[in-house]
Amino acid sequence: MLSVALPTGRLLKPARALLSLGGWKLPVRLEERRRLILEAGKPPTRFIFVKPSDVPVYVEYGIADAGIAGADVLWESMADVLEPLDLEIGRCRLVVAGRNGQSLAIDGTGTLRVATKYPRLTREHFHARGQHVEVIPLGGSVELAPQLGLADVIVDLVESGRTLAENGLVVLEEIGAISARWILNRSRMAMCGDEIERMTDRLSRAMLAMRRKK
Repeated sequence: MLSVALPTGRLLKPARALLSLGGWKLPVRLEERRRLILEAGKPPTRFIFVKPSDVPVYVEYGIADAGIAGADVLWESMADVLEPLDLEIGRCRLVVAGRNGQSLAIDGTGTLRVATKYPRLTREHFHARGQHVEVIPLGGSVELAPQLGLADVIVDLVESGRTLAENGLVVLEEIGAISARWILNRSRMAMCGDEIERMTDRLSRAMLAMRRKK
């Protein structure tokens, strides 16, 4: 039986919808269930529900044969996994945001302070600009950091921009477009390649069906 790691949180609903089109009928109210492992589809597939940042870990270490993870999580983790499909769900942007008129350049000896859930990506982005920054890792509510003086700007995901606006922030710079990816364990692909390829093909056809529904 193949195992698939699925992220809880914002990606779970669109992932469930896509899987449903592919023939894996997962319960509608997954968020209310306490079970973290269940089986669905024919032939049955085992689904494991984990924190989004843990999906690449479960796949890389072979606990799950495959998984669905946001590109942001994959870029940050640098997990050694295969990425055969962009699933075209969970679309958003990774951006630098701050107060309107905020400059990303610091005069003199000052250092730009950046609060984020993505410390590695943030350092890499500003390093490419030739700019040294102080990165402040946060697990959540990064929008508060500029308001409370913890940071000058933030690096975070943006969908509609509503949360930024409600906290007096605007997008200053875009780092990259984000969407969910279908990822595979390299060793398991070598061992169960035919089964995994069939599942990948079913997902590809489910993506086509989802496009037609839009």
